[in-house]
Amino acid sequence: MTSPRQEGYRTPTIEDYDEHEKRRNQLENDLSQSQLQMPGGVLSLFSETRDHLNLTKSLEKMVWKERLRHFTWTFFTMTMATGGIANVIHAVPFRFSGIDTIGTIFFLFNLLLFLINVVLISFRFHVFPATFGASLSHPTESLFVPAAVVSFGTVLINISQYGLNNVGPWLNTAVLVLFWIDVALAIISSTGIYLVIWSTQTFTIHQMTPIWIFPAYPMLIIGPHAAILSATLDQPRALEIIIGGFTVQGVGFLVSLTIYAAFIYRLMTQKLPMESTRPGMFVSVGPSAFTAGALINLAINTEKALPADFMGNGPLVSMILRVVASWAALWLWGLAIWFFIVSVGAHWTCVRDGDLNFAMTWYSFIFPNTALVTATFAVGIAFESNTIQIIGCVMTCILIAAWFFVFGMMIRAIIHKQILWPQKGEDKDEGGFRAADLKGNKVRSYSEGFIPTPITSPV
Repeated sequence: MTSPRQEGYRTPTIEDYDEHEKRRNQLENDLSQSQLQMPGGVLSLFSETRDHLNLTKSLEKMVWKERLRHFTWTFFTMTMATGGIANVIHAVPFRFSGIDTIGTIFFLFNLLLFLINVVLISFRFHVFPATFGASLSHPTESLFVPAAVVSFGTVLINISQYGLNNVGPWLNTAVLVLFWIDVALAIISSTGIYLVIWSTQTFTIHQMTPIWIFPAYPMLIIGPHAAILSATLDQPRALEIIIGGFTVQGVGFLVSLTIYAAFIYRLMTQKLPMESTRPGMFVSVGPSAFTAGALINLAINTEKALPADFMGNGPLVSMILRVVASWAALWLWGLAIWFFIVSVGAHWTCVRDGDLNFAMTWYSFIFPNTALVTATFAVGIAFESNTIQIIGCVMTCILIAAWFFVFGMMIRAIIHKQILWPQKGEDKDEGGFRAADLKGNKVRSYSEGFIPTPITSPV
């Protein structure tokens, strides 16, 4: 048996865990059928295994304090998606009376959800301190740590959309400072999580999913954030925001592009991911979609942000930037649509066979696609196409309906103990590992800071 950092050790995956669960269930059935035929001495060899299998029965009356032990970073995908809906509503080009009110409701509700998430995950780390370190090194949960930063950035974007010019001049200065704080957090969280993963985990190509892109997401919303701010700030500040936003957005997209290549190679050699991980395929829509919308909107804002003598002729430079950005964005927008079609098609068998159980990754159906909708609006405006803008409006209606569906399924999953439950969330023990270490009838797992010993062969 090997352990982390030893030769031959491989980071466990969800597929490994599912396979081990099948083996464990088969073992329980075999024991039940052959118990009367086995000598007592042989049965004693399986006593520890059967004790472990019976532990789940004692969890039926778990109190909420224990359930919150499993409140993982993935709950911030909920606030990402909700804030994304508010962003889409603000971007709708065809305005009507009440649309700003609808967007404001989503914004305020998202702000409430964000505060609740912060309180509950702080509670988890305070009451169960070991879970903080475990969440940063867990092969799945660690990938979602940047979701908190993305949620924070999404809240800032919504504040810039619905708060500026409605609160007071002080907010203009506040959002500018918060923007640069968001930039710093995005860079630190993205590079930090990747460094932790590269230092502690070992993956093979067949384990690859687009969730590997997720640590780059904090940088991918900096461009859209900069586009919104630069449209309202004065010239010197607007230009600084545009340059900073364009730079960070480019870094985020290029990092994502390298992971795109690994994902395509994985699909060509290993088929589609497991059904339980396929919602994460929609994460591949986000990088090119966010970048397409950011390019167009940042280029539009250069018209008033550039000084008259910028690079010799500010207005001419702005015109050139708009032309180049608009046509370059078409490629990125098309790439996002292509990944969207592939992701939708990959879920056909899941829907047909009913093999898709709820997980917080279902919010991947929403947030990356909010970027696709806003990019569609940006392309429609850039090329003065009402048809494209109308298509974006239809997509907006579908996306809002999907948000209500996913949010309702989340409430249902909490009630039916599909999430916030041991071995049901992204903090579950993964791979060919024992799910518990039985010491004093207490289960210690990844979620409690325990790294179990891997099983190399069936029990």
